[in-house]
Amino acid sequence: MIWLGALTLAIWVYLIALHDGFWLTGERDTNPLSEEPLHWPPVIAVVPARDEAEVIARSIGSLLDQDYPSDFHIILVDDNSSDDTALLALNEAAGMDRLTVLSGAPLPRGWTGKLWAVHQGIEAAGDAPQWLWLTDADIAHAPDTLRTLVQRAVGDHRVLVTLMARLRCDSVAERALIPAFVWFFQMLYPFARVNRRTSRLGAAAGGCMLVEREALERAGGIAALRNALIDDCTLGQLMKRQGSVWLALTDRSVSIREYQTWESVAAMISRSAYAQLHYSPLLLAGTVLGLAITYLAPPLLALFASGYARIEGALAWLIMAIAFQPMLRFYRRSPLWGVALPLIASFYGWCTVASARAHWQGKGGMWKGRAQAELGA
Repeated sequence: MIWLGALTLAIWVYLIALHDGFWLTGERDTNPLSEEPLHWPPVIAVVPARDEAEVIARSIGSLLDQDYPSDFHIILVDDNSSDDTALLALNEAAGMDRLTVLSGAPLPRGWTGKLWAVHQGIEAAGDAPQWLWLTDADIAHAPDTLRTLVQRAVGDHRVLVTLMARLRCDSVAERALIPAFVWFFQMLYPFARVNRRTSRLGAAAGGCMLVEREALERAGGIAALRNALIDDCTLGQLMKRQGSVWLALTDRSVSIREYQTWESVAAMISRSAYAQLHYSPLLLAGTVLGLAITYLAPPLLALFASGYARIEGALAWLIMAIAFQPMLRFYRRSPLWGVALPLIASFYGWCTVASARAHWQGKGGMWKGRAQAELGA
């Protein structure tokens, strides 16, 4: 028991002291900007959308309202929606010439639906834009979002600037699970390391990505990641090979998709969890074991062990709860959720196993009626 306590305590000391300060949430879009560019480049936003009638008006409306001092156009690719996604978007843009709606072609073999839609949008954009703003149909942006993205990209000489949109955190399930979703993402991809020019780690947040068009073409375009289920981080890694990227938390871009139930959050997590493990049963087993040692062992030792093992477990649990506090403050949630992190991590572990099971049943990566994970197997 003492050795287990020492191991889990060492893990948390490493994570809090030596893992690029991932837990501090210091990488924000409120960090100082460079001077405004002398010439603002033209930008085209590409928005893939499939059955997004509930959110598309607000999302497209936020793009139409962008205060950008140069040419800016929006291409919405309607990915064979069965609802009024395209009509609602056109109604939102009535009387304006900033929006083009494309009807997506049938999905070819070897592509995920979202990336096929994005590819078609970029093809339609042609060679005119210097920058492409890839954003999701369930994200609403503040009016100055594009301006600040371009200012940072041009001023800091980045080929990709991407923001982790603030996810909705209102229902009980969202309050319990969503801050941890972003926190775990930061643990996997420490933003400070991603943003360091000398680091090889690349990542991105798919809801808001400003990409230099020429750099994307050098990387092979969207076709280079056509079957990636975790497309944003795959794109971030590809772009990092072309130049510097910058990833940060933001309040400017917010997700407007609701996850009212535990099941809906679980489905969101499970959709790509096994893909993160490269569909490897060995990595799955290692992940489950790692979660048990890192998150479950501390409270179990603190509550049921004795002597030094109990002290080690309690210290690890305390460090864990402290490390979660900056993210809880960002989402304006009670600090007591830090104590519950072992239970939250257990839920994520269960979702990861469920993701693998769905993949083995040929239902992996389920999204809007498509099982897409099999493409990445």
